[in-house]
Amino acid sequence: MNVIELERWKPSAADPRDPRKLEYAGQPTAQEVFEELKHRLASMGYLPDEYFLMDSHWENGRKIPKDADIFCTTDYGGSEGVYLDVYLKWYDENQKKSITKSFITGKTLGENGNDLDRMFLISSAITKAFHGDHATHGRYMKIGGVEDDTGGAVVHLSQQEQKVIIEALVEQRERQEQAMSQAEQLLRRMTGSITEYVNTVGMRPLRMSGYDKTILAIQDGELSAFKDLYPQTLKDHADDLLIEAAGRPGTVGRKMTLLLLADVEQFSEPTYCAACQRAININDPEKVTFLLEQAESHVPKLSPSFHGEMASYAYLDHRFIATEIIKQCSEEQIAVAPSRLLEQFAADHDHRTLSALVEKGISGGSSAWRTLHMLTYEGRDSWIAEDLLEKRMWVETGDYGALHACVQNDAVDVCKLLLDGGIDFDVYQQWAKNHPCDGHEKTMQALEDHWSEIQTKMAQVPAQENGGMTFG
Repeated sequence: MNVIELERWKPSAADPRDPRKLEYAGQPTAQEVFEELKHRLASMGYLPDEYFLMDSHWENGRKIPKDADIFCTTDYGGSEGVYLDVYLKWYDENQKKSITKSFITGKTLGENGNDLDRMFLISSAITKAFHGDHATHGRYMKIGGVEDDTGGAVVHLSQQEQKVIIEALVEQRERQEQAMSQAEQLLRRMTGSITEYVNTVGMRPLRMSGYDKTILAIQDGELSAFKDLYPQTLKDHADDLLIEAAGRPGTVGRKMTLLLLADVEQFSEPTYCAACQRAININDPEKVTFLLEQAESHVPKLSPSFHGEMASYAYLDHRFIATEIIKQCSEEQIAVAPSRLLEQFAADHDHRTLSALVEKGISGGSSAWRTLHMLTYEGRDSWIAEDLLEKRMWVETGDYGALHACVQNDAVDVCKLLLDGGIDFDVYQQWAKNHPCDGHEKTMQALEDHWSEIQTKMAQVPAQENGGMTFG
């Protein structure tokens, strides 16, 4: 398996046909590197049993520093458990010094010698994931996989010893194959898919279809095997393959996704939506961007709000990706985006993203009153609401609930902008009779005065006669 790269390289523009000639293509995001590593450890059964978390410093699209290297430390915790710490080390040209920064922390619940040994094996797996396995080493295997086993042992197997065990197990499996055939069929039927089979049973089935092998090639990140296998399975399984490849972290997952999009002209919208969501879930902004760029050409009659819906989905756990989607979207795409996007980013008081949404033409829709309520509550961010309304009137002129929310928060200046934008104060007062608003008399008086000024100005504008029609 290829190493996880801490730098990106691409074929040389001067000689793109020579695979040996590469040129620097920038740095990957820390989240991308983390997701790829986490995926590899999970596929090996090597994730620490309590947690494996990336340091918050590296969130929100922060990139791996140039020329960074990675190393691990493993030790007992101060009070309980065994800890694995992964660090990044690089030389900062601006500060003219070497920087070491925590990247990932893992913890296991156990705290005996076996747990320490296993954590060191995980540390070794992480080191080899980035630096490669430069020689063919014997693997380490834990004898007995019982969860409550505290007296197990970790042994080293030479290449010859490993071969002897493998051959013996294969022979045993072949002898049992016929007897296990019916049981395996039932397991396949009950689990439903190759992925669930592997996850539930903990081993690969005795017999695998071409589709099964393709799915496993995606999960294992075996690009060459995938290239050989997927063309034979496209006819019946293109949708499943796209979703699986989109959820595969790292460069390999991107290449697999690209191959599928190049060979399949059309996907259903639910399939394409699931693929985009899988790419969002693994925090891969590059893959998400590519998928959204290709959406209209691969999905017949794509819903106009598709891009906005993906931004709203990303907001829940991957706000950095949500903001990137919004930046990428055209005015036409934002104009039909779900209005809850305003509400979501208002909860974060994200002025920059809110401004981008309003400038690109989003409608406040049914979320307008909640958006304004969050921005005007206790007056903390009323200035944001004022700025957004000065840019463009994004509240429907018949949305008296939006005006009411601002009245209840005594956001007088925001209310005035809503009246300037076309909300009829006289009609609002009639509406408000069924929506009591006691304790805000000063605000209501200020709005009555402002409304009178608006009416006076309108009356002073001379009517213009034109063909029997009057324009005011």
